[in-house]
Amino acid sequence: MITEQKASFGIKPTCWALGIGRGSYYRRQSPRPEPRKAGRHPRALSAEERQKVLSLLHEERFCDQAPAEIYATLLDEGRYLCSERTMYRILDENQEVRERRNQLRHPHYAAPELLATRPNEVWSWDITKLLGPTKWTYFYLYVILDIFSRYVVGWMVAYKESSALAQRLIEESCKRQEIEPGQLILHADRGPSMKSKPVAFLLAELGVTKTHRRPYVSNDNPYSESQFKTMKYRPDFPERFGCFQDARRYCGEFFHWYNTEHHHSGLGFLTPYEVHFGQAEQRREKRALVLERAFENNPERFVRGVPKPAALPQQVWINKPNETVVGEPTDGSGVAISSVGGLSLENGFHISSISHERESGRDLARGQNQVSDDLAH
Repeated sequence: MITEQKASFGIKPTCWALGIGRGSYYRRQSPRPEPRKAGRHPRALSAEERQKVLSLLHEERFCDQAPAEIYATLLDEGRYLCSERTMYRILDENQEVRERRNQLRHPHYAAPELLATRPNEVWSWDITKLLGPTKWTYFYLYVILDIFSRYVVGWMVAYKESSALAQRLIEESCKRQEIEPGQLILHADRGPSMKSKPVAFLLAELGVTKTHRRPYVSNDNPYSESQFKTMKYRPDFPERFGCFQDARRYCGEFFHWYNTEHHHSGLGFLTPYEVHFGQAEQRREKRALVLERAFENNPERFVRGVPKPAALPQQVWINKPNETVVGEPTDGSGVAISSVGGLSLENGFHISSISHERESGRDLARGQNQVSDDLAH
């Protein structure tokens, strides 16, 4: 049609009226010829010659040698069949070229898919380093976090990483939260303390299911990593801690703030304490009343109607699958273990049944801490 009307109206107006691009019209007027099949190069080896080279490469004296070595050996014998590169081409055509070095191939690990719909259903724990007063000195902070409420159920500062200390912390936290057998899943990284036998035996005795992140995957424990970032990005977080007592005091004050005052964005800007202990709905109702009064006073400012407080997530996942069906969720020295269960804070220290008399500082009030013997000497 365009060819018939181009003399009267021109190609451009006709294509515009029909909604056809001019480039499409011109391409159809001169279609591309079919590409020619690549022919055999006149200087290429014939099929018989290529088979002869391949048979030579398969000989016992050459089967374990590189083409460069074979090429040089044939020249020394007064023979020339093809170039070294052609030998590689012939081997590649027969799938006989590969990386000879042993390559580490990681097996596929299934991602841990953990679902929490209420507090004390899934906990996450990890250990981070706190810089000490001088270079190459550290304190180790152990933290156990409830992923549904983001509530820190237990924490500990120690001079070193130890499976015995982790065992004590987990046991104390489970007792304070009154964890029943079969109730809890404890998720962790793959560090030596997390995978240790004392911790595994304790969890089996308590009826707690343990899971670990996949090897070489850094984001399978996101809630603990996020909590550490919140702490270390605080304006008052020091570059270094002057002593063990300094680190313990700061952590005590931080976790009290984090649990009871910090409005968490993942919790509808409620505090972890309110969500963990069932006060979330009551707090949201109070906020809703405030927003309703604001709407009644100035309705023109709320174009979308009565504002509502942020919703509280009903499900919290680690590695949420694409399609989900909601159902049942498949000693060192200088130690101070502190559990946040009681939320009693005196001079920066929580109530704890485990302490270390020598390192806690005799001039510092320990509140209601019960001093025990040293965990290790």
